[in-house]
Amino acid sequence: MSCGDPHDTDCGEVLDHLYEFLDNEMAEGDCAKLREHFEECSPCLEKYGLEQAIKALIKRSCGCDDTPSDLRGKVLARIDSIRAGQRPGEALVVSVDSGAEGHRAPVPYVAAVELTSSAE
Repeated sequence: MSCGDPHDTDCGEVLDHLYEFLDNEMAEGDCAKLREHFEECSPCLEKYGLEQAIKALIKRSCGCDDTPSDLRGKVLARIDSIRAGQRPGEALVVSVDSGAEGHRAPVPYVAAVELTSSAE
């Protein structure tokens, strides 16, 4: 997407980093560049506003779901096992209590980061 006007920061670059901006995961200098771009570019500002509204809606709609109490421990244990030598590409499956007595449902988990051991 581009509005066609010249900017210090390209529209494509702004949109590539939009979610980092929305999640406050950018350095302040980079945030300032995006804020400046939004002041100059109404299509990007509109896209930012839309994504901000969607994020707020999801937060309101999904914020009341309880995370299974043992999930964090299982995920951390699995990360440790991966670091200890799981083969690359091997699927990670976490069992989550479905609420029914004695029933557990496997839930595929896709890591957003690549884990490497210090031995490599």
